[in-house]
Amino acid sequence: MLDKSKSGPAVLRPKGWPQPKGYSDGMSAKGRVIVTGGVIGWDEHGKFAEGLAAQTKQTLENIVAIVAEAGAEPKHVVRLTWYVTDIENYLALQREIGAVYREVMGKHFPAMAVVQVVRLVEKQALVEIEATAVLPE
Repeated sequence: MLDKSKSGPAVLRPKGWPQPKGYSDGMSAKGRVIVTGGVIGWDEHGKFAEGLAAQTKQTLENIVAIVAEAGAEPKHVVRLTWYVTDIENYLALQREIGAVYREVMGKHFPAMAVVQVVRLVEKQALVEIEATAVLPE
């Protein structure tokens, strides 16, 4: 089912599938593609936020700042790939992570994947997120 209820990316969900919580099964968009590298939860001075929820918030804010350079907003993000160093910590903090996600990204839930990794390049990083956005022409 293609959700055409709003401008910008459309949610893709096959007929009969349950509504996922906190992400979309797929997205469709037409326009200029914007991609980020792996973005982490440090500020403009290289200082990390404390804890996974705080690093997630800073990471998402950093992604919003990057896509804004191209004129895009959170609603234009069609995919997020999350890399976390501790999936159990991520699962335990889902409520807090969900709250900071909605604070930064609103109620826009693109296609997402979460993967546990052994570690990230920056030793203090607990989460790294890659984003893809599509800015309508």
